Amino acid sequence: MGLFQQPANALIVMTKAPEPGQSKTRLVPPLSFAEAADLARALLLDQLNNLAQLSGARLFIAFTPETAAGFFERFAAQGFASFLQQGHSLGERMSHAFQYLFDGGFGNIILIGSDLPALSLALFDQAYAWLGHGEADVVLGPSTDGGYYLIGMNRLISDIFQDMSWSRDDVLARTTEKLAGLGVRYELLPLGYDIDTSEDLRRLQSHCDQRDVSMKNTATLLHELRRRGKV
Repeated sequence: MGLFQQPANALIVMTKAPEPGQSKTRLVPPLSFAEAADLARALLLDQLNNLAQLSGARLFIAFTPETAAGFFERFAAQGFASFLQQGHSLGERMSHAFQYLFDGGFGNIILIGSDLPALSLALFDQAYAWLGHGEADVVLGPSTDGGYYLIGMNRLISDIFQDMSWSRDDVLARTTEKLAGLGVRYELLPLGYDIDTSEDLRRLQSHCDQRDVSMKNTATLLHELRRRGKV
């Protein structure tokens, strides 16, 4: 197995320290920088609490900046090992995260961001089944903004991270086009969403209003933001 031991599945949460002026700035306004950072922190905590229940995969956090190492080390108690992101562009950082764990001996690796509603664990079971049984070499979770909220691979296909404008609304389309051109099999999970706009924030509020017990931190914060007239 190399650097790590069984199981062969790994899950990476790619994130950065939730700091004012550095986190969820597209939500400013209506949120303040401090409120946007509080939202990033709540989403991260809820996602990690949720993923700690996932069996059959080793859990990792790929973080930035380097000075935030102490903040992320606290999640080791929940089963998360952490390592520093490497690279300048988002594509370079994702490619490095996959390469790091493939070099460590893992066979099926899934990567998500932290600015998502807590994901159903059944999504990961499905993705690992596709990757592990050879039905797909890549799994993608399409998001409403035209990108993807999840990507999984059973081998590194770095081409899909190169020459990509990550802020555009055709990231998923360009990625699947590249995969088709390379002859790589892929599968798509159900549609999901990131939290980047006021509309996403309203959708998240509706999600939490359904008493989703996996998002207690986020629901509490949204209740306070609603009281302030921000949602």
